[in-house]
Amino acid sequence: MKILITGVHGFVGSNLVKALSKEHTIYGLDIVCPERDGVVKTYTWKDLPTVANLGIEAVIHLAGKAHDTRNKSGAEIYFTVNTGLTQTIFDWAMDVTSVKKFIFFSTVKSAADYVPGEILTEECVPTPVGPYGESKIKAENYIIGKYAPEAMENPYHAFGDSTIYKNKKVYIMRPCMIHGPGNKGNLNLLYGVVSKGMPWPLGAFENRRTFTSIGNLCVVIEGLLTRDVESGIYNMADDEALSTNELIEVICEATGKKTHIWKIPRGLMNGVARVGGWLHLPLNPLRMQKLTENYVVSNAKIKKALGIQQMPVRAKEGLMDTIRSFVKE
Repeated sequence: MKILITGVHGFVGSNLVKALSKEHTIYGLDIVCPERDGVVKTYTWKDLPTVANLGIEAVIHLAGKAHDTRNKSGAEIYFTVNTGLTQTIFDWAMDVTSVKKFIFFSTVKSAADYVPGEILTEECVPTPVGPYGESKIKAENYIIGKYAPEAMENPYHAFGDSTIYKNKKVYIMRPCMIHGPGNKGNLNLLYGVVSKGMPWPLGAFENRRTFTSIGNLCVVIEGLLTRDVESGIYNMADDEALSTNELIEVICEATGKKTHIWKIPRGLMNGVARVGGWLHLPLNPLRMQKLTENYVVSNAKIKKALGIQQMPVRAKEGLMDTIRSFVKE
């Protein structure tokens, strides 16, 4: 299969190239065009008319503006990149006869900034907060509105195979935090605290979160490309959710550090956070909420669609591999 990957030089793109190039022919689309192993050729966005003649059969759209945890990026850049580029490549893919599958990488943050119940499923009514999630849901809505406009009548925009584009499949992937060797992401913040031997003061909060190991992600994408899976929205996550305390234990095991988890009463820590808000300190009520909230994501729908009983990489194993790669740097 001839596959076009946008944002091919990013972390996910690089891993997909390694996973897919043994059995498939990979082309890239990015803002720069350096050569790389596994990619026949990388084109720029202005080259799309040329790429249309390559016989591309599947498009994996990764290119986008990542979530800026420091809030230094203006809102307009998210909508220009995450929404605008998605509209461009989706329209192109629908117009190119050879393209049979289109995979858009959105995010769970397009569905919910926080999980209102015990677990986040695809059936939730999207309530994104902030330009990152809002720009992604706008891109999702554009895709659904063109591919399966009748689905826009559903509160959460569920859709299946199109009656308009009968020979094309479209998948909207909503992964939670993706990680793997060589990619620190948000894990680096916690790693920086633990690796320095600093105690974790929020041990009294047993919040649980779901992650996405890059190995599991690559297996799922391979499945979508090679199997007859119904179009739709699919969450992407590891099977197991981990508490922050368990994650700290994983980091300590990987780094050879002693675990220092302080279970200071919740009321006291919430009070400290309120004072931090008044004094504009790093630990404020909003940061406290993000550090202690649950964010568990269901992967049941994608596993059922692919006929997978369990993901090949266990959550702790994947996290251990990621943390060990930090130590080697």
